[in-house]
Amino acid sequence: MKPLYSASSLLFLLSVLIFSSCVDEVNSSYTYHTMMPIYLEMSDVRARIITTEPAQPLDNPGKIYIYEDYLFINEPTKGIHILNNSNPAKPINLSFIPIAGNVDMAVNGKILYADNYVDLLAFDLSNINDIKLVKRVEDVFTHMYTHATGEIITFRDTVITTESPNWGIEDGGGWLMNSSMSFSSNYSAAAKSYGTGGSMARFTLANLHLYAVDESTMRVFDVENPSDPTFVKPIDLGWGIETIFPFEDKLFIGSNVGMHIYDASTPSSPTRMAVYEHVQACDPVVVNSDYAFVTLRNGTSCWNGANQLQVIDIKDLYHPTLKKSYPMLNPHGLGLAGDFLYITEGIHGLKSFNVSDVMNIDQNQLEFLTSEKSVDLIPGPKSLIVIGPDGVCQFDYSNPAKLKKLSCIQVTNPTKFY
Repeated sequence: MKPLYSASSLLFLLSVLIFSSCVDEVNSSYTYHTMMPIYLEMSDVRARIITTEPAQPLDNPGKIYIYEDYLFINEPTKGIHILNNSNPAKPINLSFIPIAGNVDMAVNGKILYADNYVDLLAFDLSNINDIKLVKRVEDVFTHMYTHATGEIITFRDTVITTESPNWGIEDGGGWLMNSSMSFSSNYSAAAKSYGTGGSMARFTLANLHLYAVDESTMRVFDVENPSDPTFVKPIDLGWGIETIFPFEDKLFIGSNVGMHIYDASTPSSPTRMAVYEHVQACDPVVVNSDYAFVTLRNGTSCWNGANQLQVIDIKDLYHPTLKKSYPMLNPHGLGLAGDFLYITEGIHGLKSFNVSDVMNIDQNQLEFLTSEKSVDLIPGPKSLIVIGPDGVCQFDYSNPAKLKKLSCIQVTNPTKFY
């Protein structure tokens, strides 16, 4: 008669009995993406000597900017990459300017303007291989500054793992937010020798003046002498300001509740003409002589707004009116080149439209490149430059109905966004 259990079966059962009485208690853990506050002394920041460094790989690019044959790519809070883009199929990474706290930039003639936490810096680009800091305008971006102590508050992307499901709420552990809120969080009609920024830009140049917006304020600088920018004054805009776009002598300012139109014909003192209001949503804008094209996007950082393209009639700048709206998936930045509109749809891809008939834009979609995740773009003179979580790509758009990829600059730390 065969035994009921084999030796190996008995050994297995014995192991189960022994170890079942020794199982550790399992604790749940929670992971949060947050922005932790960091306090700095601005005097320490100013004491650092800023010199051009050799080219560095793109880690997590933010804003993009075109000037002549150069492409400037911001590395949020770290500095600016400079690339020779004379051949968009083979851009050459030239150098890196380390600028702590940098988020935005603009170029006027041979002068690059960039924010350095609370200061505005001006760099001489005459020798692209030896860029020099020529002026610092202190204490102008004061929204993060305690002037009495000279202390500034900034934030650092941080991943926190904890056993508390209510971290940041019960104990004040930090500012809990979606990763889309991180710092890595237009082919304009500007004349003169200005460069071109994307639709997410917070710096713009027009009529010998630099305009810089933050969450609530537009700051005006006189740059008639490009190397000697002078702060003129702040202009209160109300809360939720996000972007600025120049057209002729007007400024179109996107906020999360609407679009502001300012008359800058007296460039040192722009005056409000109108505010077009919509549901609360992220809001970049580009314009032509008749219409403003505004994308609305929902998400944690944009509350609970709609995902739409809105076409606003601006023939009467004092009374902008909604012409028509079109559903979108999750639009971010956009760019206008003649009758052709390009929209970055976040994780969903890149779209292009013929907008000559604004009442039938949805019937005139040219392409939807679902593989091209994208957050902002610039229709430049040589290429359509698109920035996304995986890098900075350029397209030949001479045929707007069939974009042809020319090159891509990969990044080492792809952005996660919604």
